[in-house]
Amino acid sequence: MEEYIKALKSLSEQTRIRILALLHQTREVCVSDIVNALEESQYKVSRHLKVLQDAGMVKGSKKGRWIYYQLDENQVRFQKMLLEAVKDISSDIINNDLERLQKRLGKDLNNFCKNGKTEIYQESYQEQ
Repeated sequence: MEEYIKALKSLSEQTRIRILALLHQTREVCVSDIVNALEESQYKVSRHLKVLQDAGMVKGSKKGRWIYYQLDENQVRFQKMLLEAVKDISSDIINNDLERLQKRLGKDLNNFCKNGKTEIYQESYQEQ
């Protein structure tokens, strides 16, 4: 029962929903790219990523000096259903986050993680 409560609580904050929406659109993304896309502090983003990781929604892997996050593939059915619900959320805030991420990854900046390459999937969160 505790894992269900953790998963539900992990979705109770807007920043965490925004992070999950970004991760739905990418294979993996580093913290600095999430910080840029959300226009939030590194501390706040890292704190929310920790909550999502503790709930089994995302996983992080260290590559060199960067930590990359992605959706956790080993989720139980309940977590997968919650993530599908997040995927269907359409909002201007999420669309703006995705636009900022795409702009950031399309430019060659020195502070990118690992050459600044994070693949964006074709699906989008455009309002229907």
